[in-house]
Amino acid sequence: MYPITSINTVSAAIGALALAGTPAFAQHMAMHQPSSETAKTQVAVMTADGQEAGTVTFEQTRHGVTITARLRNLSEGPHGFHIHETGACEPDFQAAGGHYNPLDAAHGFDSEGGYHVGDLPNIYVQADGTATADFFAPQLALAAKEDNSYPFTLQDHDGSAIMIHAKIDDYGQTPSGSTGDRVACGVIFPKN
Repeated sequence: MYPITSINTVSAAIGALALAGTPAFAQHMAMHQPSSETAKTQVAVMTADGQEAGTVTFEQTRHGVTITARLRNLSEGPHGFHIHETGACEPDFQAAGGHYNPLDAAHGFDSEGGYHVGDLPNIYVQADGTATADFFAPQLALAAKEDNSYPFTLQDHDGSAIMIHAKIDDYGQTPSGSTGDRVACGVIFPKN
């Protein structure tokens, strides 16, 4: 006997094939294809002691940015994962400034008034030092913009960076630095 998930997958595939031949489905698919203006940037991440820590890829879609992390050489366990406001990791990771926060919001997904645009879900590193994660950020854009309107560009005058912290982010409005040291950093767009 096949597991229910396999039956559901087969049923969905048969249904999709049946719809694929209809004019309405073709029109729907044409309207929802990514635009030709998609952009993609792959960021090399380095640890504080200079080891390669993998990559984070940012790809523009019609409705936001996908963030794909393929990381290594990190300590096991949960880590805060954020976009920081300045596109610089040198001379030390403090050069990246604070979290990207164009709305001047409180920190944390559980904050009553909203959260930083640069707040992302935690990453979880395996015993072998690797982590994979895929996120979608509808509030972000990769293309440079003249104004500071939604969706917020990562390619503004001071650029942006991706940062991995030593400790887990509790998603609350906790004091700055509660996620511990900055253990890995990568420049998304450099500071002009």
